[in-house]
Amino acid sequence: MALSEINDANFKTETSDGIVLVDCWAEWCGPCRMVAPVLDELSTELKDVKIMKLNVDFNQKTAQELGIQSIPTLLLYKNGELVDKAIGALPKPQIKKFIENHR
Repeated sequence: MALSEINDANFKTETSDGIVLVDCWAEWCGPCRMVAPVLDELSTELKDVKIMKLNVDFNQKTAQELGIQSIPTLLLYKNGELVDKAIGALPKPQIKKFIENHR
């Protein structure tokens, strides 16, 4: 399952309901490309979690508002509220635990 893109225009709407994991990434980022297949797998395993990608190069307004300075950065939202943040290319078990801590 391909992950949905989130952008400056729909960020607030897309993160407002349920548990949403936002992957802040860029095309040129090697570690971001390593995390992408893991997030694809998790998106099919965790049916109640919406996993979305925010390209920081194309959505600089949102990236700046969120204070994104390193990528990949994973942001975890629960009903519109930012509840956790992880920076770096984490292995699948660690990302899964990161999400599970807020279910």
